[in-house]
Amino acid sequence: MTADDIKRVLIIGSGNMGQQIGFLCATNGFETVLFDTNPDVLSEAVSRTLKLSKRYIADGRMTEEEAEAALDRISVTNTPEEAAKGVDLISESVPENPELKGNVFGMFNNLCPKHTIFTTNTSTLVPSMFADATGRPDKFAALHFHDVRITNIVDIMPHPGTSNKTIKIIKDFTKKIGQLAIVLQKENNGYVFNNMFSSLCAAALTMAEKEVASIEDIDRSWMGIMHTLVGPFGIMDQIGLKTIHTVTDYWAQKKNDPQGKANAAFVKQMIDKGYLGAQTKRGFYTYPDPAYLQPGFLKGQTDKP
Repeated sequence: MTADDIKRVLIIGSGNMGQQIGFLCATNGFETVLFDTNPDVLSEAVSRTLKLSKRYIADGRMTEEEAEAALDRISVTNTPEEAAKGVDLISESVPENPELKGNVFGMFNNLCPKHTIFTTNTSTLVPSMFADATGRPDKFAALHFHDVRITNIVDIMPHPGTSNKTIKIIKDFTKKIGQLAIVLQKENNGYVFNNMFSSLCAAALTMAEKEVASIEDIDRSWMGIMHTLVGPFGIMDQIGLKTIHTVTDYWAQKKNDPQGKANAAFVKQMIDKGYLGAQTKRGFYTYPDPAYLQPGFLKGQTDKP
């Protein structure tokens, strides 16, 4: 098998990242299946993928005809047997729990063709944590996407048991979907960018949780000095606060880190209010017009998120 043999891609987990990855694959000619156990998530995925296609049209990144063709390549299902039929490559984006990921892959190992390549979009875990549970560790590696709307950088992180052939297939596949692959030479929690960004998030959450400075001022500090359009809390809103909480809580528990646990509790307060980030129009900021995008934000003229 080579990357040229990949025709059908399965996206396991149809949240924000699953939708983006699925749409990216479909726009590049691949038959794409979105799978999720929750029918409501699938329904939302269809709606949000349509919105994403309209954004691409408005930005001049594709024509209406191209968008329609891409959407026609996407199907959805909550039936594992149907999802696994004829799949050549899997991209998994379920919550950041190695046991859960291992169980999901183990189930699909019994359903997918023997040649199917398994990849995980995990943000902070490493593939060796659940490689054996996949049932095909030699055909398994991490293939991590960032926000595909704004960047084409992806990370490929093999584990010690990943075959060289699998690494080549995955790398060639990323070229086919217009991505630039950063291939890690060894496993590293958080890859390259996320490893740096997770430290930034932890520092920002710690200062906010300890009331060292307001969320707005923490973002202003980063944006004003680094000359970026968004700060750490704005980025966390885009990622989704459920994901931020899951990752923060997982590592806090694993390391028995009191401050990490406090940071997770800080984010959980937002989630309990239904503030999940940009996706729900309310996170640390209110959307679609967050304060950090307002002209007066870096002048200190916007006080409320």
